[in-house]
Amino acid sequence: MDKRSPRDGRVIEELGTYDPMCPETDARVNLKGERIDYWLGVGAQPSDKVGVLIKKYGTEGTHLEAQKAAMERLGKRKQYTPAPPEPAKPKKEEPKAEAAPEAPAEEAAAEAAPAEETASE
Repeated sequence: MDKRSPRDGRVIEELGTYDPMCPETDARVNLKGERIDYWLGVGAQPSDKVGVLIKKYGTEGTHLEAQKAAMERLGKRKQYTPAPPEPAKPKKEEPKAEAAPEAPAEEAAAEAAPAEETASE
């Protein structure tokens, strides 16, 4: 990006991505090394944060081995992700169990009815 352009302004060329939600720290950055080398060769100046990422994950980066290992671990994680368990089937309740809760409900309704009559008088 041209530093004079707004933050969300026009991009000259996208040279990589950064995904902070990736569980593997070294796999968060994906850079196009050849294009970065080209732009640095013609005078582009990266910001401080981007300079650190280029130093770590650029063409001659210090963390390239760790990045390859992290990418392999992510690939294996996707292959071995277990399927979600099937939901448990609800058990059918016996009619006897349903009849018992109805009796207290009827008693509560019968108790509430006289209270309403006295309140209305």
